[in-house]
Amino acid sequence: MYPMMTPAQMISLSLKTGMMLMEAQMVIGMRLMGMAGFWRVLPSENTRMSSEKVSAISQSAVAASTAMLAGRSPVKIAEAALKPVARTTKSNVKRLARRGPGKP
Repeated sequence: MYPMMTPAQMISLSLKTGMMLMEAQMVIGMRLMGMAGFWRVLPSENTRMSSEKVSAISQSAVAASTAMLAGRSPVKIAEAALKPVARTTKSNVKRLARRGPGKP
C-alpha cells in the first residue's frame, strides 16, 4: 500500500494539471479565432487538432500503464499520464501564438 500524497505532491500535480488546462483553453481560443478568420492558422489545423488528441491520449495511456506496471505510486502514475498531454498543449500554444492574429 502506498502512502497518501504529500501536500507538496498535491500542489505540484495540481499546478501541472492547472497549467495544462489553461494552455488547452488558449489553444481552443486560438483555433476558434482561426476558424473565424481572426487568427493565422494553416488549413491543416482542423485535421491536426483531431489527430494530435489520439496521439496524446495513446501516449498518456502507455505512460500510465508503464508507470503502473513498474509499481510507481499513484501520484507518479498521474504525472506520467499528464506529461504527454501537457507537452502537446504547451507546444500548440507556442506554435499558434507565433502565428498571431490577422488574415493568413
